[in-house]
Amino acid sequence: MTEKKLIAVVGATGAQGGGLARAILDDPSHEFAVRALTRNPDSAKAKELAAAGAEVVEADLDDEASVRAAFEGAYGAYVVTNYWVDRTPEEEAARTRAEMELAQAETAAQAARDAGVKHLVWSTLEDTRPFFAERDDVPSLDDGRYKVPHFDAKGEADALFTQYGVPTTFLRTTFYFEAFLSGMPPARGADGKLAITLPMADQRLSGIASEDIGRSALAIFKRPDLIGETVSIAGDHLTGKEYAAALSAALGEEVVYQPLPWEQYRELPFPIAVEVSNMFQFYAEDHDRFTGERNIDKVRELNPALQSFEAWLSEHRDELKSAQN
Repeated sequence: MTEKKLIAVVGATGAQGGGLARAILDDPSHEFAVRALTRNPDSAKAKELAAAGAEVVEADLDDEASVRAAFEGAYGAYVVTNYWVDRTPEEEAARTRAEMELAQAETAAQAARDAGVKHLVWSTLEDTRPFFAERDDVPSLDDGRYKVPHFDAKGEADALFTQYGVPTTFLRTTFYFEAFLSGMPPARGADGKLAITLPMADQRLSGIASEDIGRSALAIFKRPDLIGETVSIAGDHLTGKEYAAALSAALGEEVVYQPLPWEQYRELPFPIAVEVSNMFQFYAEDHDRFTGERNIDKVRELNPALQSFEAWLSEHRDELKSAQN
């Protein structure tokens, strides 16, 4: 019997890493085994993975020794950093979130090199700075270093994996469909109507189900010819009106699209409004290239189970309705 190749999955209890762990465990080919890395091996999600057949180990991207040990003996590694992780005030004061992601990516790259990982998949995004350049109408953040820190730092970190000589495929993701369940769900206005507010004007927004990120990553691990390549994925490219129409059909009541201007969105009363508005402005203004590099037909060749937004809604209709109550 051929021994399974081991894939070490960072963030295995999160959306992306969890999707990959489940994809490996459910894969009929049984080509790979999964080592699930988590900061809390006693969590309910970690125990579920262990019960399903995953090897669960404690590791933290802020602790290089733990990551190096977790990568030992692994054929492949999936690396994702969590810009949005809960942090203490002391952690916020010590370094920015972008600095955290850069440091964690370097830790992973060093650990993968030292452990001799044969194929690493790095979950990344575009660096928006070449597109926005020095434009004054798009505010800079992090003391002027970034435009969209949670994009730009990941894009900047791409070079670290090359620098450390790690055989890497760069997996560029996009907006999660799950944002419509939490974070940006349809909200009922004073007029009683449900609405989604996206500063996308009339341009298409690429979206994907988080489970499809994991399934696509598994397909990449089966393709060593993709080492050194950038693979950009999405499950659908829809305008705000099209997202609203699909949500209307799923919920059985009208959902309207409110295309708030970027300047107005930046003034909304939540801490990351400027960053999020900059992100959507990048999605909208660079939509031809962004959607073009995420060719749905090619993504489906890689991942035949790829879900459109409509297909994803059919599976999550009850959750979506519950979110409105």
